[in-house]
Amino acid sequence: MLDIKFLRENPDIVRENIKKKFQDNKLPMVDEVIELDKKARETQQEADALRASKNKIAKEIGGLMAQGKKEEAEAKKAEVAVNAKRLTELEALEAELQEKITKIMMVIPQIIDPSVPIGPDDSCNVEIQKYGEPVVPDFEIPYHTDIMEKFNGIDLDAARRVAGNGFYYLMGDIARLHSAVISYARDFMIDRGFTYCVPPFMIRSNVVTGVMSFAEMEAMMYKIEGEDLYLIGTSEHSMIGKFIDQILTEDQLPQTLTSYSPCFRKEKGAHGLEERGVYRIHQFEKQEMVVICKPEDSMIWYDKLWQNTVDLFRSLDIPVRTLECCSGDLADLKVKSCDVEAWSPRQKKYFEVGSCSNLGDAQARRLKIRINGKDGKYLAHTLNNTVVAPPRMLIAFLENNLQADGSVKIPEALQPYMGGMTEIRVK
Repeated sequence: MLDIKFLRENPDIVRENIKKKFQDNKLPMVDEVIELDKKARETQQEADALRASKNKIAKEIGGLMAQGKKEEAEAKKAEVAVNAKRLTELEALEAELQEKITKIMMVIPQIIDPSVPIGPDDSCNVEIQKYGEPVVPDFEIPYHTDIMEKFNGIDLDAARRVAGNGFYYLMGDIARLHSAVISYARDFMIDRGFTYCVPPFMIRSNVVTGVMSFAEMEAMMYKIEGEDLYLIGTSEHSMIGKFIDQILTEDQLPQTLTSYSPCFRKEKGAHGLEERGVYRIHQFEKQEMVVICKPEDSMIWYDKLWQNTVDLFRSLDIPVRTLECCSGDLADLKVKSCDVEAWSPRQKKYFEVGSCSNLGDAQARRLKIRINGKDGKYLAHTLNNTVVAPPRMLIAFLENNLQADGSVKIPEALQPYMGGMTEIRVK
């Protein structure tokens, strides 16, 4: 969410940013919020004047009563009563105007970084760099659920009977591989200096609206009926929420956290061949990384975060590439974002396995996450990135480590988490 003062003083910059994000339908909101803000400030000024007048008249009434001027004192009391009624009206109007302003400001997009490529959708995302050599073996790579089924490692039919589409049972070596990847990712991030955390898996609505846009909320979040609680779509939601309404000192920064959680998503609009299996599902587990830092450090941390994911995948012999998200593919709260994509030998293309985002002060403004600096308080910057989300990681892992005889090799880095196994074989 933008600073209202910034919008008031730089309306043309805000309009140009809206155009860059191809959201021209939001352009009228700029003038609307400016007009509402003007009325709100005028209302506040009148209310402040009445409050000052009330204090002044109260002193005058005391003086008149002391002088025995009862009639004049009663007239002043009547004036106070009229002013009090008007003040009540103004306070209600001020609250109404502020609510309207906040509602509009919540959907005006954050100012994107100048380096972000301009384009209407993900077809305009730009490849940054490839890491590792993508290989297409001389034998057929089956669909990922077919590979899992050969190891008796997945049961989608049972999951449909129990919970419906978009769920799965993982079993045996595949389930163990899933847990091994999570444990390895946890230790990988701890070794890089991040503090491990297991957060709440449900959050209140004020945290939800603090960490994401209304559009994302509607498309992703599951509401707990009858309670002010939502199931998290990613542990980033809980981890950023941990600092709601907090004032941090500069020596407490940066806060570098890595968190494990299950994640729950509606996945509205997920269609197509690659949406079956475990590519898009309603429940999965993930290791996340989150940073709270000073504004001048956020781009440095942005580069560190996506590099962590690249390094982890490469340590497991999986080729990846980084892809810069264009303006139209950025969620409204994001300043800059890139995807990490893993190579799929079966599809002969890359697919998304993680997303790294710098949200500037957008989440901090909504959640009131402030830093107490030597020159006063200012808003923190927040960043997040996927370490691994095993359903998609499993797809990349199985396809890139499948051998011609149907076995799956276990890279050296993962072997301690698999009980020393160097491969898994069909039993």
